[in-house]
Formats: sequence, structure tokens, C-alpha cells
Amino acid sequence: MTVTTIHCADGFELGAYEASPSTTAKGAVVVIQEIFGVNSHIRSVVDGYAAEGFYAIAPAIFDRLERDVQLGYTEDDMNTGIELAFQKLDMSQTLSDLQATVDHAAAHGSVGVVGYCFGGLLTWLSSCNLSNVSAASAYYGGGIPDNADMTPGCPIILHFGEQDAHIPMDSVAAFQEKQPNLSVHVYAADHGFNCDQRDAFDAPSAAQAKERTLALFNDALSA
Repeated sequence: MTVTTIHCADGFELGAYEASPSTTAKGAVVVIQEIFGVNSHIRSVVDGYAAEGFYAIAPAIFDRLERDVQLGYTEDDMNTGIELAFQKLDMSQTLSDLQATVDHAAAHGSVGVVGYCFGGLLTWLSSCNLSNVSAASAYYGGGIPDNADMTPGCPIILHFGEQDAHIPMDSVAAFQEKQPNLSVHVYAADHGFNCDQRDAFDAPSAAQAKERTLALFNDALSA
């Protein structure tokens, strides 16, 4: 459980939080943050995947704007995160930085990507645009239905909450119509149901989604 540096294509040094399993890694998992940065919750997610036998790493994708962003879940924090993610961050540069992270993680085996909220959208975009991604699991990524015409280059599962006002169920249904061969799971939960620091946390949904993600990663990433 350490802070490390990812060397990006243009020479920029991106901060990241990483954790390694106690035995030889059976693959690598790139964890993509929510709009709140690589905060204590995202670090706990990284630690969780390491405990399951994977090398895991979360790049601090806001570092190009502001170093070491760690927000909470107040309304002010949410507004700050939304501004950083959707108004200030350059998406093409972010995907390039994620490619550098995937390449960094590949030293530990085949790479899976998992992301939440804004990171869920980036997970979908990564599965469709990046190389060397062997599997992906996208949690309630706003904007995914708007990018339904893309084609993922690896196995991917997607998780949505039926109570999520940010991602209406009719848009999820439209996405499924365009992508009938993908595994799309809908839970009796709200946006952010995986985060145990938010009021929307739903333990049964989080456990089921994690179980499905681990099944995918164990199958696709293990040698």
C-alpha cells in the first residue's frame, strides 16, 4: 500500500495509489476514481482487490489540474468534483494517462479496469479505446448510454442502480438495445451504491456487483 508515480507519454508524472497481494499477483486491476479523487474510499477499493490476489492501482487523474485531490461527499465537494471532471479535465489526455497506467500495471500480468461514477464512464471508454485491457467492470457511469455506439475490445460487465436519477432506466434500456450481447446488471439501489461512505451505500448490491466483477477478473486475468 504505497503511493507511486506513473510516467505518462508526454513526460508528466501522475501520482497513484497501489497495493500488492501477499503472494504472486494473478493479474492487475486499474481502479478509476469517482469525481472525488483518490480518496480514502478509492484507496480501500484498491486494498480490497489486492486482498483478492491482484496487483491494484488507482491513478490520480486530477493531478494534471491539482495534485492529490481527495474530496468528501458534501454538496460543496460534489460541486468541486463535477467541475474538475466535466469542465476542466481533458478527456483525450485522461485516456492517454489511463493507457500509461494500464501499461504500468501490465508488469504484473493481464490488466482489468474497474471504475465508479465518472470512473465508470472512463472504464467504458477505456474498454473501447485503450490497448492491453483484458476485462472491464463499469459501475453506474453517467454518460455510458450516450456512448453506446462504441465497441468494447474486451469482456465487460456494467452495473446500474434502478433508483439512480442521474442515469434513468430508459437510457439503460436503450443502451441494452444497442449492446444486446453485453452483461448489464441492474440493482435495487441508487447511484453510488458501492461506496460505504455515502448514504446511497447498499451492501447487498455492492457485494453482488463485486462478486460478479471478481468472477470476470479471475477468469480473464488469471494465467
